[in-house]
Formats: sequence, C-alpha cells, structure tokens
Amino acid sequence: MPNLPEKYLSLPVEKKVGQMFLIGLPGEELDESTYGLISNLSPGGVCLFARNTREASRTRMLIESLRDALLFEPVLCLDQEGGLVDRLRRILEPMPSAKEVGAAGIEDVRALARITAEAVRTLGFNMNLAPVVDVITPARERFNNGLHSRAFGSTTDGVADLTTAYLTELQSGGVVGCLKHFPGIGACEVDSHDELPEVLVDESELRAVDLAPYIRHFEEGLVHAVMTGHAAFPGSSFQEKDGKGRLLPSSLSRNVVTGLLREDLGFDGASLTDDLEMGAVMRTYGIGEACVLAVEAGHDLLLICNSLEAVELGYRGVMEAVINGRISEDRLNVSLERIANLRAVLEPPLDYDPERLNALSEEIRELKKRIGG
Repeated sequence: MPNLPEKYLSLPVEKKVGQMFLIGLPGEELDESTYGLISNLSPGGVCLFARNTREASRTRMLIESLRDALLFEPVLCLDQEGGLVDRLRRILEPMPSAKEVGAAGIEDVRALARITAEAVRTLGFNMNLAPVVDVITPARERFNNGLHSRAFGSTTDGVADLTTAYLTELQSGGVVGCLKHFPGIGACEVDSHDELPEVLVDESELRAVDLAPYIRHFEEGLVHAVMTGHAAFPGSSFQEKDGKGRLLPSSLSRNVVTGLLREDLGFDGASLTDDLEMGAVMRTYGIGEACVLAVEAGHDLLLICNSLEAVELGYRGVMEAVINGRISEDRLNVSLERIANLRAVLEPPLDYDPERLNALSEEIRELKKRIGG
C-alpha cells in the first residue's frame, strides 16, 4: 500500500481519478460551466496558455479562483520557455529562447530562470513545464520538428550543464521545473503536434546523446517531474506495438514510462504525459483510450490542454477502466502518492506586485540586449 495521507486514501474513486488530470481552460475566468466541470472532476492541476494570460491582474485572479475551487492545493503550471513558447508575452516583455541564452552562456541561462521564477510566481503559478532537455546536434538541425530554438544546445554535455543551471535557479526561486520530452525527441523529423514521429536513431545513440542529460539530472537529485513526449523509437529495445501492430507512442508505453524511466533510470517523481490531444495520439487512439493507456504505462498526470469535452471524455474513459477492473484502485493510489509528493514541494505565490512585473520586463530587455537578442 502506498504511503498515502488519509485525505487521499479516503477520497472516493471518482475523485482519485480526477486528481490524475492536468487540464487546460478555455478563457481568462471561471465561467459557470468550467467551474462546474472542475468542481465535479477535482483535477490535480491546471495548465494555462496564452489564451488565459492576457493581462496580469486577471491571470492572478483566475489562479486564485482555481485555488479556491479545487480540492487540494493544485499544480498551477504553464510552458514558459521563452522564444516561440512564451505564454506571458502579453504580460511581460517577450523572453529570449533557450537557444539564444544557451549560446550566450550559463550566467545568462541562470538569469532567464531567475526572472522566469519570480514572474510566474508573482502571477500565482507554482510549476513551469521547462526546461527542454532535448539535444539538437548539427546533424539534426535539418529536421522540421519545431524544437530548434527550444533546445539549450547542440551537445549532450552542453545541454546537461545548461539545463542543470536553469532547473537549479528556477527551483531556488520557488517554482518546480519539469524536464521534457523524455526519452528525448531531438532527432524527431516531424512535429508530434501533427503526427507520430519516428526517432530513427539506434539505442546506443539514444542513450549516449538523448538520455545522458536525464541521467545527470537524476543523479543530482533535483528533479520532481518529467514529461514524456509522443514519439516512436523503432531502433530501440523498448519500443512496443499496440494490439493492432502499430508502433506505440512513448507517452503510452509501459516499457518507456515504467521500464526505462522508473526501473532502469530510477526516477520516482511525478511522470506527466505531453498533451494527449496532439495528433500523434488522438488520430490513432482517441482521448479516452489514450488516457487509459497512459495510466497503464505508469503516468501520474494526464495532460489535456484544449477541449473541456476532451477532458470529460478522457476522465470517463479512465473511470470506465476502473469500474471494469482494467485499472485497479491500488494503481490509482500509487500515482496519488507521487502527486502528493509533488504537491508537498510546491511553494505559495508571491505577493501580487505589478510594479515588480514591470521591473522584470526591464530585466528581460536588458538580458536580450546583453545576448544580442
């Protein structure tokens, strides 16, 4: 039996399932239908996007509303990487990309992480889905996978050093980071938002180039959360096929999440899927079956980032799997323990201070000037 606090053990199974969802919202406030859904579902957390973060005070009010509405202190996260993935560009001066600060050096990486932590915590967030630890070697730069500016460097050691600096500084500022996209999708030739990429490297290259930064991070003991990407690795020993003989995405693979991540590499923090509404998953499995497969793979938090209808369908799929015995309550409790452990390291928000946000925008401008961005 997992070492779960009584408040989790005593939850009805419907709420235990709800805790495993990390969901997106449609707008800048909790309307009646959205409030009703999250009250009934009791998700473990919420991920906000640019559509939710148009103005600073409204963003903070939305986050406070979520804290009031949800069962426990929620995971309140966003993808604030900088560059192309900058959810706060309407609130703050746009941030430089990981590639730009990585090229400038480790001190500028630390500066970006420090600014990011203070800014997002002032807005009320407690987790940032960053850093990206994918490695874009020179041979991989020709691939159209959307990752080029999001990676910190082109070598394994460089990415490991820079993302360690970023994660350390981010978490020193009171914001939990999340490494992504396990087990490494830098060699993807297409973007998983559209279709399932095949990573056409052999296992020795994957371990030497892509997994090596994760191994470094795990040895240093700073990692609380890891996000698994949607990709297939046909040259690896851990690649699975589904019941119809199709290559199973890494995000839905027990060999990857339980075998490689947990048993082989020893990670016992929270495991997150990437957004399960991406084309790499949805086109083949549909949201309900994708959620069930993700739980069976060993994930703790299931991301559904766009459609509330998809959230309901995903939740219903997992509930049906629990009712018919495909997923046991003991399996839910294992993830609830990891979610509880993640929740235990979340920090409260900083006081809301619009003048400080303006000052941070000026620091971003100075950073960009310094690195030539």
